[in-house]
Amino acid sequence: MVRIKPFKGIRPPKELAQEVASRPYDVLNSVEAKAEATERSLLHIIKPEIDFEPIADEHSQEVYDKAVENFAKWQEKGWLQQDGEEHYYIYAQTMDGRTQYGLVMCCHFEDYLSGAIKKHELTRTDKEEDRMKHVRNQKANIEPVFFAYPDRAEIDAIVAEVTKAEPDYDFVAEDGFGHTMWVVPTKYNEQITSVFATVPALYVADGHHRTAAAARVGAECQSKNPNHTGEEEYCYFLAVTFPESHLRIIDYNRVVKDLNGLSEAEFLAALEEDFVVEKVGKEIYKPNALHNFSMYLGGEWYSFTAKEGRYNDADPIGVLDVTILSNLVLDKLLGIADLRTSKRIDFVGGIRGLGELQKRVDSGEMKVAFALYPVSMRQLINIADTGNIMPPKTTWFEPKLRSGVVIHSFAE
Repeated sequence: MVRIKPFKGIRPPKELAQEVASRPYDVLNSVEAKAEATERSLLHIIKPEIDFEPIADEHSQEVYDKAVENFAKWQEKGWLQQDGEEHYYIYAQTMDGRTQYGLVMCCHFEDYLSGAIKKHELTRTDKEEDRMKHVRNQKANIEPVFFAYPDRAEIDAIVAEVTKAEPDYDFVAEDGFGHTMWVVPTKYNEQITSVFATVPALYVADGHHRTAAAARVGAECQSKNPNHTGEEEYCYFLAVTFPESHLRIIDYNRVVKDLNGLSEAEFLAALEEDFVVEKVGKEIYKPNALHNFSMYLGGEWYSFTAKEGRYNDADPIGVLDVTILSNLVLDKLLGIADLRTSKRIDFVGGIRGLGELQKRVDSGEMKVAFALYPVSMRQLINIADTGNIMPPKTTWFEPKLRSGVVIHSFAE
């Protein structure tokens, strides 16, 4: 079972919410962040290297110090203000006319260490260390992680009731996605906490490094406190947690620089050993079912479907199309064994559209592109429940959470 709690959120006044809230630190580079950041943007706190001329090394001590300075400045100027009572918050995101409702909460670091908060990706120590420095220095979780939970009718009923009221924030960001937030009245706090005490697990959807970093900082604080009880504010970190049924995973596609010495004809012939291959033509083709793929090569789109016996639907990892493509195409035919280290492959989130794949091949930058049928939330949960790890670059969630809508502090 999982432990959650409400908290005294630090957040912008209503009239500043759209300007303060920003895209997450890891979806834009420093140059893009500098161009995008307005005076009050949270980017000055989560990517403070943009405040230096020229842009500083994001891992330098002066940049970590600048983040702390800016967080304090934003509060001093009233651009971020702390609520007087502990609340849960409802955060809704709207994309393409569809809205998903998440609950903003604090989760306990011990649940991550015990496995009650389940992951499906491996993390890199260097990226964890970077996020740890920010959390440790700020004594705050500036950006939330993105979790899923098994649907609970009691929570759905509370969300339906609270969202009848006028929202505290309601804006459409520059990417066209809507972001709406309600402060949940404190009368619901105990009920929400009690319902989640019956939830067996939460699932990391997006933000594995931030989750791992927050848990490590919590453990670090525990080790320094001889009177630790487990209820200290540092034990908790910020998450937006969505019902499983609300979430959709978008495809995460691949582009490759070369055919590993094969001609186009040789590659197509080799592909037919494990797949049924059909030429579609000039029109973009999107995979329409599990184990069906699309490919753009030589100015043409192809559909190819894995033959029976080439995969194992009983294996949570073997059933994944990223596994099939990696084993039977990228490794077997193209000689790309390690997706994490190969310089011959790149990854394109489905939000960019399949036209982006065609563009990168037509430009001559890449030789071939592959599009995959997206993973389902049920597949993700099955993998996490069985303790398995997905191959790299398997899931892409959209829309991304806006950073700065609400912040959790554990400063004394």
